Amino acid sequence: MTGRRSDLWGDSLIFELGQPGRTAFSLPPLDVSERPLEELLPAGYLRSQVPGLPEVSEIELVRHYTGLSRLNHGVDSGFYPLGSCTMKYNPKIDEDIARLPGFARLHPYQPESMVQGALELMFETQEWLAEITGMDGFSLQPVAGAHGELTGLFLIKAYHEARGEGGRTEVICPDSAHGTNPASAAFCGYDVIQVRSDHRGNVDLDDLRSKVGPRTAALMLTNPNTLGLFEERIVEIANLVHEAGGLLYYDGANANATLGITRPGDMGFDVIHLNLHKTFGTPHGGGGPGSGPVGVKQELLPFLPVPVVVRRDDGYALDYDRPQSIGRVHAFYGNFGVVVKAWAYILSLGPDGLRQVSEDAILNANYLLKKLRPHFDLPYDRICKHEFVLSGRRQAKLGVHTADMAKRLLDFGVHAPTIYFPLIVEEAIMIEPTETEPKAALDAFAEAMIAIAREAENSPEQVTGAPLTTPVGRLDDVGAARNPVIRWRAGQ
Repeated sequence: MTGRRSDLWGDSLIFELGQPGRTAFSLPPLDVSERPLEELLPAGYLRSQVPGLPEVSEIELVRHYTGLSRLNHGVDSGFYPLGSCTMKYNPKIDEDIARLPGFARLHPYQPESMVQGALELMFETQEWLAEITGMDGFSLQPVAGAHGELTGLFLIKAYHEARGEGGRTEVICPDSAHGTNPASAAFCGYDVIQVRSDHRGNVDLDDLRSKVGPRTAALMLTNPNTLGLFEERIVEIANLVHEAGGLLYYDGANANATLGITRPGDMGFDVIHLNLHKTFGTPHGGGGPGSGPVGVKQELLPFLPVPVVVRRDDGYALDYDRPQSIGRVHAFYGNFGVVVKAWAYILSLGPDGLRQVSEDAILNANYLLKKLRPHFDLPYDRICKHEFVLSGRRQAKLGVHTADMAKRLLDFGVHAPTIYFPLIVEEAIMIEPTETEPKAALDAFAEAMIAIAREAENSPEQVTGAPLTTPVGRLDDVGAARNPVIRWRAGQ
């Protein structure tokens, strides 16, 4: 990889700062045993040489890691308009509640009598999610969106097999679908059938009619879709699938646009997953814990993963007595800490607050769309929901591609939006401002995008050479992918 080093304090590699004899720690004497280490540990676990680690003072160590943290970008430090991922600021009170000892110090093997509060919280979350989405029951076990998809498809398969319809081997996915949809379907053993989009960005009903039939297990759909557009004929779509004997699966990744406004269950969906780590107040990204609970209509309740949290006359319990269940899909009960944050988020906002979340997200997206429409191509010129997709085709004709513009945005202190997705849009730029950004941040982002569009016309080399102000300049993306350097080794 090639890049440029900055002069920022802390950007130097820490082993370059080291000097022999410096230390950043002070440990008490070993007091667990008077026996020498050679007797306590097998010889193979003892070092023959001192490790080649940097020798630095405490202040150097602190400044190094503080400097590194300042080089990271996140929603706490700047705008993060990553489309279809809802990278929004989340209230810190949710984090505080999840850290309360009564939640944070629980053990999954504690008896039910000792964790009644946690079970009550889980039960309430299940009930609230069902009410918000129009479903009849939920499982909190899945720990990611794709995990929720896979669980939902297992539920669909179990449902069809219980009805003697195991011959339903096909899952239909739109050409604009999240990539996890066909991947989850294929992993579950289904044949994936693609249905195309029409000129307005909706599912093409004629194409769908030609593909639903006796082998159809389900249609996987997100609404609004990845173009940020609401499916205008969703009731007709649901009827087509149901008349063919299939089920309708709702990818809840875009639920940030529908809270309190419309419910998937009322649209005709039978199975749904939600991303608590996108929509309901848990920080998203960095590979941290997620949660993708799955909700179903009444006829699929018997197949939910065990255990299911239930309320009985004597309190709350974990119900394992479900002979038609698909079984466990995760150890214990899912990512409980994430569920706590979602519970706090829903409780603090209430019905009116949840609706405002979506209304503000939609307002912010349409505000940005109006400001940017004159400067970029817009493949589907419609009112959007929580996100929208532009095209960089106009700039590509000048030799400036979407990836170049995304890198140039870094120079403006803004994280790049999603690019080159959905695949049906050439040079796609997917932008999701979320409900948490103030107008000033939206205006600054719009000005940056417009400035880059003008640079593409007047000084394209300014964009194709970006980023210009970051600690590391433009990398060799291909080389980095083929020969990644993921850790430091002494002497290198």
